[in-house]
Amino acid sequence: MTPGRRRSLPGSHAPTPWAGVEIRNSKFEFSLLDDGVMPHGVFITFEGSEGCGKTTQIQRLSARLEKAGQTVLVTREPGGTPLGESIRHLLKFADEGRDMTPETELLLFAASRAQLVRRVIEPALGEGTWVIADRFMDSTTVYQGVARRLDREAVRLINEFAVGARRPDLTFVLDVDHEETRRRLLRRPRPLGAPDRMEQMPPEFYEAVREGYLVLARDEPDRFRVIQAGRSVEAVEEEVWEQVRGLIGK
Repeated sequence: MTPGRRRSLPGSHAPTPWAGVEIRNSKFEFSLLDDGVMPHGVFITFEGSEGCGKTTQIQRLSARLEKAGQTVLVTREPGGTPLGESIRHLLKFADEGRDMTPETELLLFAASRAQLVRRVIEPALGEGTWVIADRFMDSTTVYQGVARRLDREAVRLINEFAVGARRPDLTFVLDVDHEETRRRLLRRPRPLGAPDRMEQMPPEFYEAVREGYLVLARDEPDRFRVIQAGRSVEAVEEEVWEQVRGLIGK
């Protein structure tokens, strides 16, 4: 089988899966989300607490899919477009975000997501590309709706407005306990002088995040797969691949 490729998008810089770029294609308008057109690609998302290993597993799954002849686009939230990357910096690193309210945080995540769905995810899926996202709407449900304790119905409505009809075909939750989460965060490299605001929460915040994901997975067993991510990278990779390989060619 001919090896696949990773999408090279207009305006990208270094060959990194996290380049904040935008697909420009006049065939795809906002109405694509609402007119019943079904894209042909596969949309996979990875969720979990900070430090659960999403980036590593996404890179490994992408490489396997490309080897199997699939075209793959890797993106992230918040981010994935020039606008989204600016929002990401504001949410995670900017001094201006230190006093951010949970409501503001919720709306900024939704703004980044709305841009990503309409400018990147939908066009790519419409071309038959596999799209793998590091976080999507479930992160907002858990982080803002559960851990931040915002009104669940308001979070749901804002999520739905941001993504339209788009839902992941398959969502992996990489599950690790909060003690392991803290250990991994202490080892994680980060920009000098730029601590990540989302990584500085108390232990009970991460406990709520973990439980929130497990509840979502129990409520939607057809979409979610919970992977015990405290094991070796290789063991997690194999379990992820076993869940995905059957989707090739469907």
